[in-house]
Amino acid sequence: MELYYDEMESPVGPLTIISDGEHIVRIEYGSFNQMEAKMGKWSERYFDNPIFIHKPGKVDYVKIELQDYFNGNRSVFSFDFSFHGTPFQHKVWQALYDTISYGETKTYKDIAAAIGNPKAVRAVGGAVNKNPFSIVVPCHRVIGANGKMVGYNGGLDKKEYLLAHEAR
Repeated sequence: MELYYDEMESPVGPLTIISDGEHIVRIEYGSFNQMEAKMGKWSERYFDNPIFIHKPGKVDYVKIELQDYFNGNRSVFSFDFSFHGTPFQHKVWQALYDTISYGETKTYKDIAAAIGNPKAVRAVGGAVNKNPFSIVVPCHRVIGANGKMVGYNGGLDKKEYLLAHEAR
């Protein structure tokens, strides 16, 4: 299976965007070289004999939408993406995407309630940490019950930047 990727610079550092040719399958913080081992392990779980090919044309439209977001001209993304994870992770990621609007925040407890499993707060945190669509599926909008910033796979500095950016 061929997976196509390219990178872009952003205010939160390099982003790597991966496509299966039809859908975006991952947006990750860092350059492809930094993420290659992680992407290799992840892709072997979900794709048959994955081969990464640097092909910017396959993801240019995503780069345009992300640049629009960073320029303050986009709050919703229109490209197709496909989740690859456990059924529980899919539920959590879909809840993030469906229930947290641009500029808003919710708690892990809110997300657990949204998926109909209010006691699964820790499990929700684990799924949020594995979100394959940085920025687009807004895990940066999830905060602790006390209103404080807690863990973020990309680093709290990125989370703080994204929340401040959306508050403008």
